[in-house]
Amino acid sequence: KVWEASGHLSSFSDPLVDCKKCKQRFCEDHLEEKGKCPSCGGELTEARPFNQMLKTFLGPVEDAASVAYLRPETAAGMFINFKQVLDSMHPRLPFGIAQVGKAFRNEITTENFIFRTREFEIMEFEYFCVPADAPCVFDEWLLRMKEFAVTLGLKREKFVDNEKGEKDRAHYSSRTVDLEYQYPF
Repeated sequence: KVWEASGHLSSFSDPLVDCKKCKQRFCEDHLEEKGKCPSCGGELTEARPFNQMLKTFLGPVEDAASVAYLRPETAAGMFINFKQVLDSMHPRLPFGIAQVGKAFRNEITTENFIFRTREFEIMEFEYFCVPADAPCVFDEWLLRMKEFAVTLGLKREKFVDNEKGEKDRAHYSSRTVDLEYQYPF
């Protein structure tokens, strides 16, 4: 479990409800009217958690003692090991930590009734700086990422900065920009 900035425990799950009439599934926190299906007006079931982490078992026996969850992202390891990095490498701010690894995620698309387990090989980079310098450092790294992509052959004019609002950002993020590219297909 993780303690979130909002002050409650999160088990990496979203509460889902099902319509008893049309059988559609919805994220409870996205409903405008609680207890009523937005498609047909039918009654909804009680909310149940949908776990985005991949549950598995370690060892030859499937019992409660051998339950394990494969990580849904790699960045958590960088934050968990942050103090160890400070104590062993003694870096001075600003500095970055990067890692590559496998991540697993259960995904659901309620509109299309799709449930799947995905495996990702992903690379993440976290850059740490003095909070007062964060806006300038963020802009510098955004520019560096675009410049790197240009060296790979992408056209600068095809980039789109999709700035995320406060509601769509992670609880620990003061700013998030999805760097998108307008491919010709």
